[in-house]
Amino acid sequence: MSGAIVAPTRMALTMYKTKRVGAKKGYELLKKKSDALKVRFRDIMKDIARTKGNMADQGSSAFFSLTQAQYAAGDFRQQVLQGSLTASVRVHTHTDNVAGVKLPVFRQYELQSEVKSKSDRDNLGLAQGGRQIKACKEKFTVFLTNLVRLASLQTSFITLDEALKVTNRRVNALENVTIPRIEAILAYINRELDELEREDFTRLKKVQGSKRTAQAAAEAAEEALHKAAAAAGARSSKIEGGLVKDVTAQYDTAGDSDIVF
Repeated sequence: MSGAIVAPTRMALTMYKTKRVGAKKGYELLKKKSDALKVRFRDIMKDIARTKGNMADQGSSAFFSLTQAQYAAGDFRQQVLQGSLTASVRVHTHTDNVAGVKLPVFRQYELQSEVKSKSDRDNLGLAQGGRQIKACKEKFTVFLTNLVRLASLQTSFITLDEALKVTNRRVNALENVTIPRIEAILAYINRELDELEREDFTRLKKVQGSKRTAQAAAEAAEEALHKAAAAAGARSSKIEGGLVKDVTAQYDTAGDSDIVF
């Protein structure tokens, strides 16, 4: 499969080694990001459980104080409705960055322009039940603060859960798919390059052997040529020496005193 996709060349080997380095570095970074998100995820879970536990008691206490205020001051809902309906408590939103993940955070604040309407609401219970109404207001203020905090924690929890799932999928993909695939391709390329190197080495040895054989044959032929030339020269010298001996031998120096050699 790797051979059908990747050509086993030195350039491909270098390219996939670079990819392997990048994949391992990305895996390490995503692993650290996942660990950081898990720590924050567990902290948010603990905060949600603690806030919900507090809100259960605070809600019961707040609504019980409302019942007490209504019992002491009568039904004051019409007075509240006739007053200012503009909320004095607002929620401000900003983002918190956790390992590259932006988490929405809600913060409660009170408008400064609502002092007059606040003083109007303070007039409730002047006749009777003022203490119970004030206690009810304080308990509902605390309950509202925790409610905003719980909304912020749950929104961050959902956002963090999605980011953690995506990060874990990427970590698993790199660990179980991408990096093993790159390793397999590198192993395939190395095998093919080793095979090509062995083939080139064998071919080179054969070429060198052929050259040595041809050189030995040429040297043998040249040596045979030299030997043949030497033998021919020796025979020629022997023939010439024999002729000189026969020519001088036909004359008798003792019998013919007038012949001088």
